Amino acid sequence: MSENEVSGWEVLDSAHQALRTAVMGVAKEDWERPSPCEQWNVTQVLQHAAGDQLGFASFITGEPGPSENPFAPSGHLDEAPIEVAERALRASAGAWATVAADAQDTPTPLPQGRMPAWLGAGACALDAAVHAWDMAVATGRPSPLTPSLARSLMTVATAIVEPLRPYGAYAPALEAEPGDDDAAALLRYLGRRPDWTA
Repeated sequence: MSENEVSGWEVLDSAHQALRTAVMGVAKEDWERPSPCEQWNVTQVLQHAAGDQLGFASFITGEPGPSENPFAPSGHLDEAPIEVAERALRASAGAWATVAADAQDTPTPLPQGRMPAWLGAGACALDAAVHAWDMAVATGRPSPLTPSLARSLMTVATAIVEPLRPYGAYAPALEAEPGDDDAAALLRYLGRRPDWTA
């Protein structure tokens, strides 16, 4: 990861790397595979994830956001998937690098609007990491959610997710099950089945 791709926010940088790794792990023939995001294939998950990162960047910098609606991804790419991802990740990391750690009024594209910087960066990270998981499991790759990343993201999730559920951003939480690790607990809270398969 080059210097201009580092945001300075540890959880966000980890989530960005998870998304980058997930995209790089998708084989050419797997982009049309179904994903844990109902009605979206792997390409559409990438478009959504990239669009969300551009959306966060746009709210911080005032620069243009995604060219299409992240919640209605077309499923058609005009460039290589990794280029789509990298452009979005660079924009997001660059934007967050300008935000002070103690900022209390950081703009976000979420319905909640402005929030403390640590929470906004965490929300951006949550989006990237969870969609990295979607893409990884859809293509038979290992989960990118490490225990430490999942724990950090759970703190963020419990602070922001409930108001987002009515908008369809997250499904209703699933019941915890014995033996759940940190990643499984996070996924169930976000309405995803940790054992999901296509």
